[in-house]
Amino acid sequence: MAAAKRPELKVQDRTERGSRATRRLRRKGLVPGVVYGGTDRECRAFAVDARELRRVLTAGSAVFDVAVDGGARPVIVKDQHHHPVREHVTHIDLLEVRLDEKIQTTVALELTGVEEAPGVKEGGVLEHVTRELNIEALPTSIPENITVDVSHLAIAGTMHLTEVSAPEGVEFLNDLEETIVATITAPTEIAEPEIEEEAELVGEDGEPIEPVEGEEAEAAAEGEGEGGEAPAPEESGGDES
Repeated sequence: MAAAKRPELKVQDRTERGSRATRRLRRKGLVPGVVYGGTDRECRAFAVDARELRRVLTAGSAVFDVAVDGGARPVIVKDQHHHPVREHVTHIDLLEVRLDEKIQTTVALELTGVEEAPGVKEGGVLEHVTRELNIEALPTSIPENITVDVSHLAIAGTMHLTEVSAPEGVEFLNDLEETIVATITAPTEIAEPEIEEEAELVGEDGEPIEPVEGEEAEAAAEGEGEGGEAPAPEESGGDES
C-alpha cells in the first residue's frame, strides 16, 4: 500500500527583514517564516499565504513539504507565534528533517472520557497536569497528538504516564513514573455559617431578665432620658398635714 502523500506548502523567498517589512507582509495577507536545517545548515526566510498555511497546519500531518526552488523539503513545525487576541499565526519557524533519521520533538497530550469518569460524576475536579510530551521518532511516525482515555478515574485518582501506551514507532522521553497525566480531587465542602443565638440578659441575682416591651419600655426610656434612671412608682395615700 502506497504511503499517503504529504501536504505541500508553497512559499516565496523573503529578502527584506525587520519589523516594517513584516508589517507590510501581514497587510498583504502573508505570514513571515524561517526554515532551519538542511544540507547547508543555514536558515532561509520565506513568506507564505496565511490561508495556505492554515490549510496545511490543519491537515493533520506532523510532517509536510515546503516547495521552494523547484523542489520539496520535508519539514516539521519548530515554533509558531500567534496574535494575542485574534489567535492567527503571525510567524512560523520550520525545521527541515531527514525522513530516515529519528528526531526529538513535542506533541500535544489530549484527554477523552472526562465527563464519563466516576470521579467527575461524583463532583470531583479533574486537573489536566501534563499537556505536552517529549518524544523521539522518525518524522513520518510523529503523531499529530496523543489521546489518553481518563473515563476510569475515580475520586482521588491519579494517572501516570506508565499507564499510557506509546504509538508505534514513538518513544516517550518523559519520566514514566514521575509524569502525572491527570488527577481528580474531591470537591471542597463549603461550611454553612453558624447562626449565633441571642444572648440572654442576666440580673444581679443571676436570674434572666425578661425583655421589656410596649408601654413599659417607652416609660423606662423616657425616665432614662430625663434623669438617667427610671421614675420610682408613686406612693398611694393623702397629703401630709
